[in-house]
Amino acid sequence: MTKLYSAVFASIFCFISLTAYGQSDESVKTISSLDVPRYLGTWYEIAKFPNWFQKKCVGNTKAVYSVRPDGNLKVLNSCKTADGSMSDAEGTARQLGAKDSPKLEVRFAPAWLSFLPMVWGDYWVIDLDPQYQVAAVSDPRREYLWVLSRSPQLDKKVYDDLLQRLQAQQFDVRKLEMTTQAVSK
Repeated sequence: MTKLYSAVFASIFCFISLTAYGQSDESVKTISSLDVPRYLGTWYEIAKFPNWFQKKCVGNTKAVYSVRPDGNLKVLNSCKTADGSMSDAEGTARQLGAKDSPKLEVRFAPAWLSFLPMVWGDYWVIDLDPQYQVAAVSDPRREYLWVLSRSPQLDKKVYDDLLQRLQAQQFDVRKLEMTTQAVSK
């Protein structure tokens, strides 16, 4: 059932992305290059713009990136739901352009639908610290925004500095919703 839910969610998300594709807003600026092997691993969601496909998530949201045999990336998203269970969604990401391109596309729909452009959603890395510990990811139209960290908690000054950079890119950071992450004991 989770796979079916993920496929439906991804298909609708990508359809919405495709219908908004022609909008005239100035695109966000990405980082200059992305070292994908350094980006692999676990990223915790610190904050996000609220979106319909994460409504069931109440906390402990994270993404784990690894290399697939075909050279693309495996994306495993998970979060805690209101009933205390964990919800998982597995997807695929592919880089657009050069090997160091910070522009990726992500698909959570089944592989047999991968030929359809609408099942792929934009995943642009728009801010990343030199140590690959804190990142911001969006789309060209600023509809979605995620603040990610290698650790479940983020230093307030680091977060505030990132917010200033996002504001300079015309993001309304007041829309960000903090993600509850359980602190390990």
